[in-house]
Amino acid sequence: MNLKGRSFLTLKDFTPEEIMYLVDLAADLKAKKKQGITGNSLKGKNIALIFEKPSTRTRCSFTIGCIDEGGHPEYLGKDDIQLGYKESVEDTARVLGRMFDGIEFRGFQQDTVEKLAKYSKVPVWNGLTDEYHPTQILADFLTLKEQFGKLAGLKLVFVGDGRNNMANSLMIGSAKMGLDFVILAPRSLWPEGELVSLCEGYAKESGGSIQITDNLDAVQGADAVYTDVWCSMGEEDKAAERIALLTPYQVNAQLMEKTGKESTIFLHCLPAVKGKEVTEEIFEKFADVVFDEAENRMHTIKAVMVATLGNQ
Repeated sequence: MNLKGRSFLTLKDFTPEEIMYLVDLAADLKAKKKQGITGNSLKGKNIALIFEKPSTRTRCSFTIGCIDEGGHPEYLGKDDIQLGYKESVEDTARVLGRMFDGIEFRGFQQDTVEKLAKYSKVPVWNGLTDEYHPTQILADFLTLKEQFGKLAGLKLVFVGDGRNNMANSLMIGSAKMGLDFVILAPRSLWPEGELVSLCEGYAKESGGSIQITDNLDAVQGADAVYTDVWCSMGEEDKAAERIALLTPYQVNAQLMEKTGKESTIFLHCLPAVKGKEVTEEIFEKFADVVFDEAENRMHTIKAVMVATLGNQ
């Protein structure tokens, strides 16, 4: 499958076959790395890593993934370049596109990463925006496939802030890949109707389903229960309000029991605030899976770079 020259901005832009190709490529690259085999598909490639928001997993994944494949990563923090401040995003994109072969962006506005892709003329990868977090979904899908051997037909329940970038991206990815996806959240934190409708269309094609509810019984039959922090970066001032609203939706032993299945796993994109969105007990019970998921960020991000920029 040829994804050369493509940007990776949102899973809306990719077919189910392309998404599965990236997951399978990541599994192959992971297996090779475990055997001490790295590649050189990015040899001679220079990659800009732009970070408006700090990061552990995303930064390390792009850096190691790039170096493993023979490329050179250059970290550009918010104080290192003048993106959108002294220089327009469009002009910064055109400069970076002349010097770099690929660009990763992690920040606030989806519009910024879209402009970087439009004006740089090189592959641009979304490391997280306020709207979407597509590289995380690939890591989640690789983890689910490792645990269950498949994606289609699994029931995945996201519990918490149903309109954040994780809920949005999981809904898009799950709908495309034929999962039965549930957002379990208070009504005031439900996703935008327009996105739900779009994903219902994807689900109709894939044989999956979308359910948005505030009823805790919706976790019944879940193969995986997923949560995220209650306050995204930049929303710290809403912490008290969110805690009051979301405390009934904490992933704890009682909620996990409601699944009615002993095989249900717990997932978290990290960092976790234990004692808030998930109890320490549940987090530690499923820590091996959660940290497989964290490690899989690197293998899936490497797959995206190799597929869109690499010389294979």
